[in-house]
Amino acid sequence: MLVINIGVSPTRGRRGVLFRRIAIMASGWDRYEKDLESGPKGAFTVVSKGIIWIAGLGLVIMLAGIPLGWFSETAQVAREEFGARATLVKYEWFKDASAELAKKKADIALYEDRLASFERDYGKDHSKWPRDVREQANQARSEHVGVVASYNSLAAEYNSNSSKFNWKNAEGDAPRTIEPYHTK
Repeated sequence: MLVINIGVSPTRGRRGVLFRRIAIMASGWDRYEKDLESGPKGAFTVVSKGIIWIAGLGLVIMLAGIPLGWFSETAQVAREEFGARATLVKYEWFKDASAELAKKKADIALYEDRLASFERDYGKDHSKWPRDVREQANQARSEHVGVVASYNSLAAEYNSNSSKFNWKNAEGDAPRTIEPYHTK
């Protein structure tokens, strides 16, 4: 038998102080062992007591942690990242980015058609083109490269955001990933 004394130090005296003895019997553990050996009902009893102890400990930690602020930052981050307002902002970003990517893709097609029309109208040999046509073609080529670079940058950002854990629920009906544009 294990005996634990609860009270004040014996050096202060025993007058007016009650000493209580709590006896923890070694046979208490034997009882759990017997319950486990008795069959499924006894095992269920032991497991359910363990679950109750764990739940009670969790409740104590929660009740102590809330006033001490252990959980407030976690709750605030969850609210900021997964709340309705944050999800709506992220959803709107996906819709806007998807529309912007579609516009850029249409612009790229227009630039490619314009560059092809220069070659249809003036031939493949650029040195035989009039100077002003060469300048227009170079300007169109530069703008084409800029729009392609802008498209690829936004596509990379879109793909990055769509793969983030805290953006998963915000995609809605927008595509999951966008392929970068490769010039011909």
